[in-house]
Amino acid sequence: MDVEGIVAIAGFFTTVITIVIGLPLVKAHIRAKERNPALAPAEQEREQRLARMETAIEAIAVEVERISEGQRFVTKLLAERHAPAALPPEPREERR
Repeated sequence: MDVEGIVAIAGFFTTVITIVIGLPLVKAHIRAKERNPALAPAEQEREQRLARMETAIEAIAVEVERISEGQRFVTKLLAERHAPAALPPEPREERR
């Protein structure tokens, strides 16, 4: 037998074994989900929680952008600010 024939036979048996083992597992999983409807509310609750988290994360992103924009503005102001003028020297009093 050549290599291609061996690969074809191995592929065939792998497919058959996967179907023979996988099909009952999938059926059992579907039956378990149908028997336990309590999971449906939990999934719905999870979806609601994820939606609330998404909303909160979007709000945080907006606030972070607002803060960074304020920081950019302050940085620009400080960069454009000229150094304060030096005070004129105090007049010296003559001692007698």
